[in-house]
Amino acid sequence: MSETVHLTDRNPRVSPDELVDDLVPPPHFSTVSFDSYRPDPAQPTQAQACDALAAFAEQPAKRGFLSKLMGKEDRSKGIYLDGGYGVGKTHLLASAWHRAEKPAAFGTFVEYTNLIGALGFPRARDVLTQMKLVCIDEFELDDPGDTVMMSRLMRELTDAGVRIVATSNTLPGALGEGRFAAQDFLREIQALSDQFDVLHIDGDDYRHRDLDTPPEPVSREELDRLESEAQGVVARDDFAGLLDHLQSVHPSKYRRMMDDVSEVLWDYVVTIDHEGVALRFVALVDRLYDRGAAMHNSGVRTDAIFTDEMLHGGYRKKYMRCLSRLTAMASGAER
Repeated sequence: MSETVHLTDRNPRVSPDELVDDLVPPPHFSTVSFDSYRPDPAQPTQAQACDALAAFAEQPAKRGFLSKLMGKEDRSKGIYLDGGYGVGKTHLLASAWHRAEKPAAFGTFVEYTNLIGALGFPRARDVLTQMKLVCIDEFELDDPGDTVMMSRLMRELTDAGVRIVATSNTLPGALGEGRFAAQDFLREIQALSDQFDVLHIDGDDYRHRDLDTPPEPVSREELDRLESEAQGVVARDDFAGLLDHLQSVHPSKYRRMMDDVSEVLWDYVVTIDHEGVALRFVALVDRLYDRGAAMHNSGVRTDAIFTDEMLHGGYRKKYMRCLSRLTAMASGAER
């Protein structure tokens, strides 16, 4: 039995405690493990990263100050998984969370900055310093304020003995390039880089190995049929209306906004021509992908959602990751 809802009707209340409770792997990665990771035999760095991260996750947590006082050399404070989109970094990150001693936290970079915004820096730091491991997915720095704040947080967490694993499409020394005057914040960026040992993961986007292009958009009549035959909760929205609604909903609420949604149907998808709107849409797609939601749309094909200027600008990797995930959601729905 199906139920149709509209994301444009949803603007959930999310308490600070709920933000903390949400720091676990999303449904799409709730049962993954290092054993279920399938490295590409042609890319040895994938198996190497899997083995190294599994060993790191099994290390007992240590208190940094105590080790320093005793004159002992700390093991690595953190692991930074660097690689293109679609090589399995989030799978490995969630596997580390599942393998590690608890309590442990798992969230995207944006979810951690949202947590700091909701709790304030001191309380957020105190919550996270209770963790044995903190996993940060999609690590990126979009503005100088985030650079300074996350640099400070990483230092205080590692000083407290918390181990950190982060993933990104950008090397830590290059964070912020093309988006703000990174050269003015080299000291903070270098401080972030110093917290990690970097593991490079090579390979192609596994989400596209059997699919060169996204599926073609469907007609409105076909969307009507899909809606009538859907199982579970399907969210159907006019695309322009959805983009407008996202402006009034804080990204920290996007996960709860689609708690029960298993499929999304978008009418009249168009190319987004405003960067701020595009970035909010990217955040929405990330949360939909985390849920393992299927997607169908009318209008333009999903690889035309962003302008050429966006795809060659400072947020290129973020948009390319989004397109990869949209293709996976659309092709998964089609299969």
